Formats: sequence, C-alpha cells, structure tokens
Amino acid sequence: MTQKSICLIAVSLALAGGLAGCRVHVDKGANGEDKTVQVDTPFGGVHVNTDQVSAADLGLPLYPGAEQVTNDDKHKSADVHLGFGEWQLRVRAVNYETTDSKEQVAAFYKKALGRYGDVLTCENKTAVGTPAVTQEGLTCADDGNRSTVHVDSQDFGTKDDLQLKAGSKRHQHIVGFEKGKGGKTVFALVALDLPAGSEKSAKTD
Repeated sequence: MTQKSICLIAVSLALAGGLAGCRVHVDKGANGEDKTVQVDTPFGGVHVNTDQVSAADLGLPLYPGAEQVTNDDKHKSADVHLGFGEWQLRVRAVNYETTDSKEQVAAFYKKALGRYGDVLTCENKTAVGTPAVTQEGLTCADDGNRSTVHVDSQDFGTKDDLQLKAGSKRHQHIVGFEKGKGGKTVFALVALDLPAGSEKSAKTD
C-alpha cells in the first residue's frame, strides 16, 4: 500500500464526515523507501510500519534458527492499523525462512499456537483432522473476506495451501507456509484483529 493510496483512503473517510483534513507523516528507510506512514484525520487515522515487526510482537516465539526475510519486497513485515472511531482494524505480519522442513516448523507452531486455544490445520481453507472449528467459532474459511473488510493472510506472502490458525473470527493468529528459494521453508506469522461486528457479517455456520 503506497503513501498516496493510504492518504486517499483517509481523505475519503474524512469527506464522508464532512471534513477533508489529512495530515501525512512519512519516515524513509535507508534506501529511500517509505518505512513508516502515519495519516491522521479528525475522525481517525491509518498507521503503517514496515520491517519493524517481530514474532514476539505477535505473541509467538521465533522458530529456532529462523531468519527474517528482509531482501524481498513481497515478504516485508508490516504493522497496519486503521482506526476510525469504534471501527478498528489491525494486521501484523512478519515472514521468516529456515532450512528445516515445513513439517518441523508446523509441529513447532501447532504447540505455540495452543496458548490461544484450539489450533486448526487448514488446507485450501478446509480443516484437516480435528478440530474443524475452535471453541470461539473460528473456521479455516474465516479470514475476513466475507466481512466488511477484505483481508487475506495470503496477501502477506503465504502461498502454500497449509495454514495453522487459532483464536476467534475477530482475533486470529495464523501461520502460513510456502516453499522458498534453495529448498528453504518460508513461513509468515500473522495476527489479525477485525472490527467489531465483522464476525456477524462473516458468519456462515
């Protein structure tokens, strides 16, 4: 998401309320890229931080020996927070890679995700084994696409069919996988917090 598109979103929301004030603050990275973008309006704002997110920030441990992916624009870490009154959306994502197998990493994070309740194993958004739904109502199909916002964990670099998920429809922790270069395993850790009411509009069960 570029600075221009972020500002346009914020301005359009402000215009809807009758005021088009939009203050933009941008911090550049070492290579001149937008590293931190903050947009504020009288009704709320959009804050985007890139390459400043770690596994610990998402409440998950780092897989032993894994290294953060930093030299690929498609796998940049990000902390995106949109807040307009009571409407709050936050997505945090960070990508790592390891020479260990996908099965080893998955086993590690199945245990780690247990702190957030039941853990789903999903392939093509379908549960494999049990449980098929968490005690808080989360299913493999719940990713925000059918709510009032469109958020897909695959937008954060996880292109394999395998995902691990825990939490509720509104508050999700996701670990997704893809095959990296040189046979490495690339995995993304995602924390997704959707606006209040989104779990009702996304409900299909």
